[in-house]
Amino acid sequence: GIALLGTTGEANSFNLTERKAIIDAVVDGGINPSDIMAGTGSCAWTETVELTQHALEHGITDVLMLPPFYYKQIDDQGLIAYFDLILQKLGDDRIRIYLYHFPKMTGVSFSMSLLESLIDQYPDQIAGMKDSSGDVDHMLEVCRNFPGFRLFAGTERYLLPVLKAGGAGCISATANVTISMMARVLNHWKTEEAEGLQQNLTAVRSVFDGLPFTAILKQYLYHHTQDPHWQFLRPPNGPVPNRVLEETLERLRQLGFRPELYT
Repeated sequence: GIALLGTTGEANSFNLTERKAIIDAVVDGGINPSDIMAGTGSCAWTETVELTQHALEHGITDVLMLPPFYYKQIDDQGLIAYFDLILQKLGDDRIRIYLYHFPKMTGVSFSMSLLESLIDQYPDQIAGMKDSSGDVDHMLEVCRNFPGFRLFAGTERYLLPVLKAGGAGCISATANVTISMMARVLNHWKTEEAEGLQQNLTAVRSVFDGLPFTAILKQYLYHHTQDPHWQFLRPPNGPVPNRVLEETLERLRQLGFRPELYT
């Protein structure tokens, strides 16, 4: 599937009209709406509702929803009120919301008690979560506490442990270049091969860790495709120095990673 309008897709650098146009272009371009999870979260609940409705009108029923991320020191009751208001205004049973847990970027955490309240109140609409906290213990705790709740790790390095704990998989920035390696782990996670496949996947992911994903991935893809569209970045994002790209390419070569093997 495609996680459209996520962090690495620079969604928060686009206004509402532009984000709607991106959804239009992807669906009109022939991508099956059932293969798309669209990011629709915004600080303003009105914008979240409007963009989510737009996604629904295009047949996209799975949405990845950031919490309102500007104000800090908000409590669970404030977050419950926010999501309750959105679901009431949408009034559409088709919607499947995947919460976006990314406290490093948002300053907002989804506590176990908050998840329990939201799932109890909306068991059919609050479907899962992308956990980009980097805290694997938190991910595994969510899997244990809420069976059937579809948790996606936010990094490839935790794909196998999340699958073993009953999670759904992984949504990751670097899936843009590691997707076939991820698929091998997903397809073989119950076999003896799984640990080795995960180690290889983690090694490649580690090359990108600590780098600005939007910049390095676009420059990496431009390097291999020579498609000039990959050169576009919207401020405040900007390119990494060429030496960083060359160091990244060399580290991947040392691992034997060649893009054509995984496409």
